[in-house]
Amino acid sequence: MALVISLNDQIQEAEVVALYRANGWSSAEKPEKLLPALRGSDRLVTARESGRLIGIGNAISDGHLVVYYPHMLVHPDFQGRGIGRQMMQQLLQCYEGFHQQMLTADGDAVAFYQRMGFSPAGQTRSMWIYSGDEH
Repeated sequence: MALVISLNDQIQEAEVVALYRANGWSSAEKPEKLLPALRGSDRLVTARESGRLIGIGNAISDGHLVVYYPHMLVHPDFQGRGIGRQMMQQLLQCYEGFHQQMLTADGDAVAFYQRMGFSPAGQTRSMWIYSGDEH
């Protein structure tokens, strides 16, 4: 089975919702908002194995200085195989040289992003107004 990492791939609601549910993300319960958000991203990266969506990530950017990476998910059955790293590398290449690349990480994701070159931002603190229970 061949792994295919693609930028700006066409995504379907059912496959996206299944992936988000497998990861326990509450945004799976809002497909009417999730799909337009992903499709409206500056960049969308997907991972597929034999056509099955097993990973997705996105970037929101002003196109010149700043990029924010809000979502990066790999199906739990496929985690630990370097798929998230490959997807993140694709996104990082798109924004190489940008003044500011940002994301919010928690739990096990912190160590993953540190390995990708991210570090805490000085004395800044993550802050949000959030209406979910988790992601």
